[in-house]
Amino acid sequence: MIPRYSNDEMTAIWSPETKFRIWFEIEAHAADAQAELGVIPKEAAKIVWEKGNAAEFDVTRIDTIEAEVKHDVIAFLTHLSEIVGPEARFVHQGMTSSDVLDTCFNLQLVKASDLLMKDLDNLLAALKKRALEHKDDVCIGRSHAIHAEPTTFGLKLAQAYVEFERCKKRLVVAREEIATCAISGAVGTFANIDPSVEAHVAEKLGLAIEPVSTQVIPRDRHAMFFAVLGVIASSVERLATEIRHLQRTEVLEVEEFFSKGQKGSSAMPHKRNPILTENLTGLARLVRSSVYPAMENVALWHERDISHSSVERGIGPDATVHLDFALRRLTGVIDKLLVYPENMQKNMDRLGGLIHSQRVLLALTQNGVGREDAYRLVQRNAMPVWRGEGNFLELLKADDEVTAALSHADIKALFNLDYHTKHVDTIFARVFG
Repeated sequence: MIPRYSNDEMTAIWSPETKFRIWFEIEAHAADAQAELGVIPKEAAKIVWEKGNAAEFDVTRIDTIEAEVKHDVIAFLTHLSEIVGPEARFVHQGMTSSDVLDTCFNLQLVKASDLLMKDLDNLLAALKKRALEHKDDVCIGRSHAIHAEPTTFGLKLAQAYVEFERCKKRLVVAREEIATCAISGAVGTFANIDPSVEAHVAEKLGLAIEPVSTQVIPRDRHAMFFAVLGVIASSVERLATEIRHLQRTEVLEVEEFFSKGQKGSSAMPHKRNPILTENLTGLARLVRSSVYPAMENVALWHERDISHSSVERGIGPDATVHLDFALRRLTGVIDKLLVYPENMQKNMDRLGGLIHSQRVLLALTQNGVGREDAYRLVQRNAMPVWRGEGNFLELLKADDEVTAALSHADIKALFNLDYHTKHVDTIFARVFG
């Protein structure tokens, strides 16, 4: 995670200040529950809240303590005792470090999920707006990167819209999967803490209780969460790659917005490069790089170990911060995307009508020609056009075997673009209602 690819709202979730504030809230809520059970004095729980809430936790001081004790939670608790005073001895009763660390990490992931869902909502709004705007702008569809048959640019964006709708649904499930709390003590048996404490903390933090925590929250939850982030990143890359191709000089059907004063190359003043979508491709790789380590974190030794800890300290902030930045950047790209329908038409005309070959094939079969013969006739006239040796329509009209089945008027009618877009409204009704 570096400042260049981060936004303040998301990075704040992962700041030391936020982390220590969450740690305090976990401990303080647990103290309230312990006080209700009579395990600790109610006055002590009250003082913990009052003094802790009024304090600014000193990150440097905590780091200094940790350098000596080599334990982050103990360092925090030592600093908290400096703030709270004698009543701090009642904090962390029956708890273990993982209770604090895991519950905090899950809460941070929940908060990150909420921001990512807002990002997805904004992206969906931009995609819908531009899809409706370009619903009827006909362009060539490509298979294997080769001209196939006509589609519309609006349909390309509608496809992206439903893909990111699926992404949001997956993120909703991933958020629910990760939103659990564990306050169960050493090896998760509740031997030294009542389960009602966990229930109280979970309720106050808006989390569900972890049914069986074994001291740590099971990491299959996290593996699933990061896998969803990886899929979302792949969808970002899919759309970014499409835009990158469509901006190529030889294509130039769309283009990233190029602002006044922007420069594309240190050497070539004429350049207008797709730097934003190239950047999105790279960010997607970074997000996906978190998936495999998250999968490996599932297999911990016995009730717990900390082999997952160093991994999550990296992938938690990195994956969510980078994906947040990527979704916001992609929204900006779509919102300001320059679209060139005239170039779309020029590109469709480049193959001299070959994009209508399937329709000619079908018309021949429907007029008594066997499919193999029909394919042979169409391909025989298509290949010279592919080599730049004529016009498909005129060659078909001059082919006696073709005209034996189809009149010149019939053939010409097969080259109508409206045929390919007649169901666009039906698809848009499916997508947008």
